[in-house]
Amino acid sequence: MKTGDFAEHGATAEVWRAVDASANRAGEALRAVEDMVRFVLDDGQLTRLVKDLRHDLAGALSDGLADRVFLRDVGADVGVGVAAAAPLHRGSVGDVIAANAARAAQALRSLEECAALVFPRAAGRFEPLRYRLYVVERAALAAVRSRDRLVGVQLCVLVDGRDDETEFDRLVGALLEARVRMLQIRDKRLDARTLAARTSRAIVAARRSPDAAAVVIVNDRADVAAATGADGVHVGESDLPTSLARRVVGPARLVGRTAHDLAEARAAALDGADYLGVGPCFPSETKTFGSYASPTFLREVVAETGLPAFAIGGISRERLDEIVGLGFTRVAVASAVTAAADPGRAAAAIIERLERLARPPASRQAPSPAAEPRP
Repeated sequence: MKTGDFAEHGATAEVWRAVDASANRAGEALRAVEDMVRFVLDDGQLTRLVKDLRHDLAGALSDGLADRVFLRDVGADVGVGVAAAAPLHRGSVGDVIAANAARAAQALRSLEECAALVFPRAAGRFEPLRYRLYVVERAALAAVRSRDRLVGVQLCVLVDGRDDETEFDRLVGALLEARVRMLQIRDKRLDARTLAARTSRAIVAARRSPDAAAVVIVNDRADVAAATGADGVHVGESDLPTSLARRVVGPARLVGRTAHDLAEARAAALDGADYLGVGPCFPSETKTFGSYASPTFLREVVAETGLPAFAIGGISRERLDEIVGLGFTRVAVASAVTAAADPGRAAAAIIERLERLARPPASRQAPSPAAEPRP
């Protein structure tokens, strides 16, 4: 459509100015979201999705709406200089993403309505963009929240129910004293009642730990996590889908997802997972695997998602250098700690090694003998 065709389509210059303003707002807001997921979250998947949104928006605007710019009149815009009574707070990356995702969604809605008045054929192209944005927004905010929630969590220990409550309490207490900040209660032998009882004991112990910041996750059983007030649930390929697990545990609790390949990692992030368990990396004493994660896949996952990712499967202190070299800063272990003669000491040695590997090479020092596991 050319500017001379406006009248015959019943369009006024004012509506075209609204189209132009909304187009500008949408593009600017999407760029802000892209910068956050690209440079702050280092999330390859979300960066591609937002970039595709921007390009598809440009394509939609070029279909009969490109001449809108010639009716732009900033000097006559009564909205210039009008500020909101209470501007949105920008205190975090999440605030910036949420504010700009909302701005882009509102602009896309306005484009849909106004385009219907001036060039109906283009109007239907904006609604799908808005729904795609909603998916990106959820995934980006989940990444921000979970990174904040799991800051300082480098080691997750998978804990079984032990033979009795006393032994279980002793193990959990030793791990918390060793500064383990994340426990996953995993025992497929236990019935739901016993699993819930063990989980509740771990939660009480975690809340009484020195910094009261330890996270307690339940493996598989979203119902047990919700009923006991655990911090979240971890699900695998044979468990509830991520979206259904989220419905069970609610919006505030963490939902972790196991990813065996890049497609699963990508899907988990868009389905609302808060963190990933990635592997299996090596043969394990507690579980048999048909295949193992390749170094290429492990590197790709780190580059692909901004979600916290734990390397899993056969992780031991001796293999930490290799795992960290592939880009992981978090690991999940079971027998390397729980089967050790001194679980607390074994956990402390892993944490110390991870912390040392995270420091710049020049600042690394040899670990103290006290941090070494007993032979």
